[in-house]
Amino acid sequence: MPYLVRARERFQKLACTNIRSKHADGNIGWSAHAPFDGIIVAAAPIGVPEALLEQLAIDGRLIIPVGKSGDQKLLLITRKEEGYVEEIIDSVSFVPMLGGIDTT
Repeated sequence: MPYLVRARERFQKLACTNIRSKHADGNIGWSAHAPFDGIIVAAAPIGVPEALLEQLAIDGRLIIPVGKSGDQKLLLITRKEEGYVEEIIDSVSFVPMLGGIDTT
């Protein structure tokens, strides 16, 4: 995964020390490090994975492309005490999210 190594090097070069990165099944998130103030997803599931919503801190934000190829929306989802607030940012085209991947 040279792209993950390059991303981590870039974060280090930019002195971004509060970022954790992982190449794995995005449907299950990373519960060992939850709750998160922010989650950015770089592949599109058909629907928003419940595990990612559950791993957001209160006032945490999830940016995620969602939908089938040719019909995807980039969403900003904010967790509030009373639930989730969803905003459509734009129409997008991302690779599909694949389940079962864990290479870290």
